[in-house]
Amino acid sequence: MQIGGDSMLNIKKMVVRYLRSITLIMVLVILIVTILLQIHTEQRKARESAQAVFVQIEQLLAENNAELEQVISEYRETCLKNAEGIAYILENNPSALESIEELTIIAEFAEVDEIHIFDKTGTIITGTHPEYFGYTFDSGEQIGYFKPMLEDKELRMVQEVTPNTAEEKPMQYSALWSENGEFIVQIGINPTNIMKLTEKNELSYIFSLLKSKAGIDFYAIDKVSGEIKGATSSNALGKHYRDIGFDMKHIAKNPNGFHDVINGTFGYCIFTESGDNFIGRVVSDHELYKDIPARILELIACLTIVAVILVIAVSAYINKVVIRGIDDLNEKLRVISEGNLDEEIDVRSSREFSELSSHINDMIKSIRASTDKISYILNKTNLNIGVYEYNRNMMHVRCTEHIPKLLALNKDWEKMLFSECELFKEYMDNLRQNPVPEEKNVYLMEGESDRYLRLEEISRGSDTLGIVIDVTEEFVKRRQLEAERDIDLLTGLYNRRGLEIRLSSLFANPEKLGCGALIMVDADGLKEINDKYGHDKGDIYLKKISEAISTFARKSCISSRQGGDEFVLFIYGYENENELLDNIDTLKYLQNNSTAFLDDELEVHLKFSFGYSFTKGESDYKSLLKAADEKMYESKAKRKMAAAAAQ
Repeated sequence: MQIGGDSMLNIKKMVVRYLRSITLIMVLVILIVTILLQIHTEQRKARESAQAVFVQIEQLLAENNAELEQVISEYRETCLKNAEGIAYILENNPSALESIEELTIIAEFAEVDEIHIFDKTGTIITGTHPEYFGYTFDSGEQIGYFKPMLEDKELRMVQEVTPNTAEEKPMQYSALWSENGEFIVQIGINPTNIMKLTEKNELSYIFSLLKSKAGIDFYAIDKVSGEIKGATSSNALGKHYRDIGFDMKHIAKNPNGFHDVINGTFGYCIFTESGDNFIGRVVSDHELYKDIPARILELIACLTIVAVILVIAVSAYINKVVIRGIDDLNEKLRVISEGNLDEEIDVRSSREFSELSSHINDMIKSIRASTDKISYILNKTNLNIGVYEYNRNMMHVRCTEHIPKLLALNKDWEKMLFSECELFKEYMDNLRQNPVPEEKNVYLMEGESDRYLRLEEISRGSDTLGIVIDVTEEFVKRRQLEAERDIDLLTGLYNRRGLEIRLSSLFANPEKLGCGALIMVDADGLKEINDKYGHDKGDIYLKKISEAISTFARKSCISSRQGGDEFVLFIYGYENENELLDNIDTLKYLQNNSTAFLDDELEVHLKFSFGYSFTKGESDYKSLLKAADEKMYESKAKRKMAAAAAQ
């Protein structure tokens, strides 16, 4: 009877404990669900408020842009009219061209800041600022904007607001030919109104117009540079987004908002794209959720009364039934699950727990032994290979002996990384930020001597297994062989094989080339140099030409020597053909204006002919080479005829 009574008592205790647990769980679930719903509601309101403000900002920017465009248009007309009036005055009063004082009076009368007079060659011969005399259209990028006027006297040009050549101060210049075609009048005006309107388009100015509560800040982040272009928080302006806590991955991938620590404060961030910027609204958690506690307190009061009454009622009939051995076992397993495989379980509260402890300890020993076996095998192979393993539910990382050496870790770093899984993952992710081009899963580890590591990982469920292999020696040897195979020994440029390999790779994805051109170059006068000065001077002559033509490109360029006196250039990555042609004009200038010393006293002209063909989306570079070659020979023939006619 006693045994039956004890059994019933145990059953009652278990039932009461179960009811108490269920009651507490239900209370917690209700609280958690309510809190989550409240949080979701407040976040939704924050997103709606942010979107409304973003629309307001876009409207302000649109209105300011429209006003700015109108003022710029009117300003351009005023500049041309002023230049036209000054040209008329100077044509009817030529003596004023000889007097800086009179030109200054005319400038004040016309309300302009500068007057410059260019002759027919594009040189400043007089004006209100003598310090600019002698400048030409080739003196800088800003002044060179007006160079086309030398070819077309009908042009009337107005330049956008640009830093001037001499002082780098913002100016707006306009220019036109005099009616008699004897000189060019250029005027410069300090664009005060335009600059003020431009400031109104600055996001910092826009943000200053917004009425923001305490705990709410606005930010504008440049998508390319990461600089904070505008902010209601003055201490953030001009900083990099990382400096105040933003993560660009969160900004780009979470348009519906995310939580982060910004300027040392937890907040909810909502961002949207606006032109070249991300515009965001950050609400501190305190401001966002300040009303939730009061709402939850009411619910907690009701639920607490019910839970306390129920717990007290059932607790009066039950005693603690949780066996100490279960607690001990759970604690030990928790330590082991975090990666501490050196922990041993010794629970002897019952025969069953003692037997279970023994089996678990045998299993842990087997796991530890597997790592030791792998290390032993790899050490015997004499290969620089390491293996690591971690589980996202564990804190520690297990690895073979070579891993710390391969990753160049000192004792402190080794202890820190392998004791914290997330820190180790972050370290490996940083290694992968420096991939080696055209190599799969090979990354550069910079240091006193650069090393190349092959990193491979495989994940199954929560387990991740990784392999690290040092391929430095293999990689360096292969790159050295490729260089010896693909580089012309005389000029240091690619040879024919090296060029074809790289062109084949580039033209496999022609949509990524942008606007480009294949240029065939042929050195003129090499035979005369060889015959007159010797082949050693001819080699120097070819090297000087290779140096001149391989450095003119403003964008990406592949340079090669095909053999003899022929060279091939491929320039690409340009926005349009006009930009490309402008760069090719530089090559034309070098074609007619380059000299080089073949020794300390022997200076000769570098002469070469060239022809080119545009990519225009074609994927067959060989046809482009053929077209460029034909144009090069046409150019060479014309240059020979011109040279013969000159003699």
